[in-house]
Parts: sequence; C-alpha cells; structure tokens
Amino acid sequence: MFKLSECRPSEKRSESPIAHDTALLSQKFSPEQRRTLLRIAHYAISFALDRRPFPETPLSAALLEPRGVFTTLYLDQNVARSDDLPKDDRHADPHRERHRELRGCVGYAVPIAPLHRAVAETALAAAFQDSRFLPVTKEEVSHLEISLSVLSRLFPVHPDSVEVGRHGLVISDYGHRGLLLPQVPIENSWDRQTFLEQTCRKAGLPLDAWRKNAIIEAFTAEVFSDSDPEVRS
Repeated sequence: MFKLSECRPSEKRSESPIAHDTALLSQKFSPEQRRTLLRIAHYAISFALDRRPFPETPLSAALLEPRGVFTTLYLDQNVARSDDLPKDDRHADPHRERHRELRGCVGYAVPIAPLHRAVAETALAAAFQDSRFLPVTKEEVSHLEISLSVLSRLFPVHPDSVEVGRHGLVISDYGHRGLLLPQVPIENSWDRQTFLEQTCRKAGLPLDAWRKNAIIEAFTAEVFSDSDPEVRS
C-alpha cells in the first residue's frame, strides 16, 4: 500500500481568487458530490474525537472510484478569535480578507482506495498524524476549514512541459520522493524552475536533481473547499 504523504502548501494564506481561477481545472464533481466529500472529511474527524461509529453516507458511483486525494486542514483565525474582537468589529465587512493557518495536510498520491474512504482516511491522518502539528482538539473542530485535492493518475512529464497552476509534481530519486500540489506554486508565486526545485527540496534531493536523473511525474487535481460558493449554497 502506498503510504500517506504530508504535503506543504503555504503555512498561512488568505482567500485569493487566483487560487481558484488559474490553479484549478474545470469542475468534474457536482456541488452535491463536493459537499458529500467535505462532509465525510468533517465527520471522520469529529466522530473520531467523540469515539462514535462513522455514519453511513449515500454515495454516487463517482465517489466509489479509486482516486488519489490530499486533505488539507486550515484553522480559520478570524472565526477562532471572533470573541476577542470589539463588538463593533464583529459584524464588519463580511468580504474582508480572511486568514487561515495550515493545520495539517496528508494524502495519497496514487489511487489505492475508493475516493470516499481515501477522503476519510486522509482527513483523519491530517488531523491526528501530521508530524508537523499536535493532534486537532475538540475545541478546534468547529473552526476547521477543509480543502480536498482529488488527483488524477501520475504521468511522466518533461520539465519544459510542466504548467504552473495546472500540474502538481512528484519527483523521486535514490528512494526519495517529494510531492507538491498544483496550487502551491500559485500561492507562492513560483515560476516553473522554482516549482521543480522546491519539489526536489521536498524530496530531500539537491535542488538541481530535476536536471539530472530524477524521475519527474505530474498530475492534475480538482480542488474544492468549504469556502467555495457552490459548496456553501
């Protein structure tokens, strides 16, 4: 079985249209299917904390197909600290910039399980097994925002063919393997070369390993989150 992998999007980010307009592919899942997958991720975390059995969820055929997926957790700092704001500020402009802090990100790069199960497993791993963070607490659950990146199959790619904002990358060599999601270079304003170098860094390889014998694979991803308008409607 392919092991769970931690991913490393921006540690702190704000809601930005570019991450949803240029980094993502055309929609493949319906709004209802997206809501179902996000609900599964939330349920997996909250029911684990409460030590309750996971509820049965009606599923469409698309959610039963094996897919690679990464689950990213953010802690919404505005929501988390709303009680500390002056009363006059709590109902300020609802369109003001929102800040979210990374709280965990773990996933499968290859399709080893039905999508609904992969989402539940990666949500649990992001909440409780990401080595960079302490486990999520009950107090944080209601403040979590979840983003899912559903991956295509990996395919070999020439460095000159890497498209920033469309492709995610996996670079491997000498038993080392690093993965970065398609939205990462957009969030960090990286060009193609920097994206390749940073994926090498993630793998623990020299920055120029992509120029030598390292294996370079790409994938595309459909990315959606709790904050997307079509999900919230």
